[in-house]
Amino acid sequence: MKDQIIKFLAYNGKISVICASTTNLVERARKIHDLSPLTTAALGRVLTITALMGSEMKSKTDKLTIQIKGNGEIGKIVAVSDNYPHVKACIANPRVELPLNEFGKLDVGGAVGNKGFINVIKDIGLKEPYIGISPLVSGEIAEDFANYFQTSEQKQTAVALGVLVDKNGVRSSGGYIISPMPDATEEEISTIEQSIFKVGAISKMLDEKLSLKEIAQKITGDKDVKVIDASIEPVYECGCNKEKFAEGLSTLGEKQLSQLIEEDQKAEIRCQFCNKIYNFSKEELEKIREKSKKKRSN
Repeated sequence: MKDQIIKFLAYNGKISVICASTTNLVERARKIHDLSPLTTAALGRVLTITALMGSEMKSKTDKLTIQIKGNGEIGKIVAVSDNYPHVKACIANPRVELPLNEFGKLDVGGAVGNKGFINVIKDIGLKEPYIGISPLVSGEIAEDFANYFQTSEQKQTAVALGVLVDKNGVRSSGGYIISPMPDATEEEISTIEQSIFKVGAISKMLDEKLSLKEIAQKITGDKDVKVIDASIEPVYECGCNKEKFAEGLSTLGEKQLSQLIEEDQKAEIRCQFCNKIYNFSKEELEKIREKSKKKRSN
């Protein structure tokens, strides 16, 4: 089945709901980065929230970058999305393994850490990008983002993210964001809170083959949820190429480039998002150096 993001409205337009299934996307990331089950769960949750937030951006040129730096063994996680959303991510320590937590589940919070920060950078065509920062509260990702929306964007939201992993890889992965509009009643919000508590984990519902519409109905308690957009398909896509890395090399400066040419006579660069390797010969490096010289003299 294809991955999908569907946007809904519940309670006659008073509640916004976005649901995502991201199983294929997360499985692709697991293979690219050779992730352990624990880091699959952690990175999968980050990729899912990035896809959900990316789908909310308006323009094709908009770019979202999420950085998570906790005090756990995983280290830094970076995820990037456009509005398609094409999503990619990298993780400092992809092979972390820890004992299960007190609930017998993968200890994502322990691996990410509960001290540190989430940085959200939205480049939406303004002079300066929007940067929102909020502290980690648990390292479990969903809770941390509910806190981010509350503190940085002043939005009351419910966030759920889940990844189910077995010996063959990712069995199911997905998430949702629920945001009440200003005219939502206390009663409607309370019904949603009770419904969320009753239905349990999103990864379990996806594993049971529930559709995103059925999940939206269950988590809101509203049988008449209205589909607003069912055309969004999140994919793991890096979009790197040799030209972009050549551009990066040209920013090194003449001295460093000359050193590379004289000492190594070549350069090998690995993309941190997809692990693709780009090789530059001595001749190519010399061309890059000449080009950057011209740029600086103009």
